[in-house]
Amino acid sequence: MPAPPLDPFAPFRLDGRVVIVTGASSGLGDRFARVLHAAGATVVIAARRADRLEALAAELPGTTVVAADVAIDADCERLVETTLSTHGRLDVLVNNAGIGLAAPAESEDIEVFRQHLAVNVTGAYLLSQLAGRHFLAAGGGVIVNIASVLGLISAGQIPFTSYGTSKGAMVQLTRELAGQWARRGIRVNALAPGWFASEMTTDMFEDESSANWIRRKSPMGRAGEAHELDGALLFLASDASSYMTGQILAVDGGWMAV
Repeated sequence: MPAPPLDPFAPFRLDGRVVIVTGASSGLGDRFARVLHAAGATVVIAARRADRLEALAAELPGTTVVAADVAIDADCERLVETTLSTHGRLDVLVNNAGIGLAAPAESEDIEVFRQHLAVNVTGAYLLSQLAGRHFLAAGGGVIVNIASVLGLISAGQIPFTSYGTSKGAMVQLTRELAGQWARRGIRVNALAPGWFASEMTTDMFEDESSANWIRRKSPMGRAGEAHELDGALLFLASDASSYMTGQILAVDGGWMAV
C-alpha cells in the first residue's frame, strides 16, 4: 500500500482546538483572531470594548465573546472559566492585549509605568497561570505571548520606556514559563513584531517624520503589513512548532539584524 501523500500544511491546522485571543477588539488582535479561526480553531475573543468584539464575532461563526480587562484579576479568571464552561477545553492562549505610550523617562508619570506592567505583563502572567493549570491537568497546551522587538532592543530616539520595559519582561516571562513547563507538555513562545500599523501606533504612522524614521531605520525600508504575521502566529500556535519552546520569533523586516 502506498504511503499517504505528504501534507506539509497539516501541522498548521487548528481544527478542534479552542483558542483565547486577548486584545482582539482592534489591530493585530483582530487579525490574529481571524487567522486562527480560518485555520480551524474555535476562538474566544476578549477585550474591553464589547461592541467591537461582537462585530468581529458576527464575521467568525462559533466565536465566543468575553468582555474583559486583563488588568483586572477577576476578569482574567472569568475569561478562562467561561472558555472552559462553554467549550469544555482550552488548547491555546494568545496573550496579545497591551498598551503602549511614548514619553521621556525623566518626565513620564510613574502611574503610566505601573499601568504598562499591569496590562502587558501581570495580566499575561495571570492568564498564563490560569491556563497553565488547565494545560497541566489536560496533559498539554500552547501559550503564544505577543512581545515586541522593543522588548529586545531600545527604540533609540523614540522614548518607549514603559512599553519597552514591559515587553522585555514579557520576553523573560516567556522563557521562564517555557523552562518550567517544557517537560510537562506546555510550550511557551513569543512573537516579537517590529513596526506594524495598528491602533496603538497610529500617531507614529500619521506623523510623516516618524513614518520616514521607520522606513529609514528598517533594513527592508518599510513597516510590516498585518498579514505578514499570519504565518509566524500559526507556526507558534500549532503543531508546526511542536519541538520549539522558550523562543522569541522576531518578524521585523531585519530590524534585529543590524
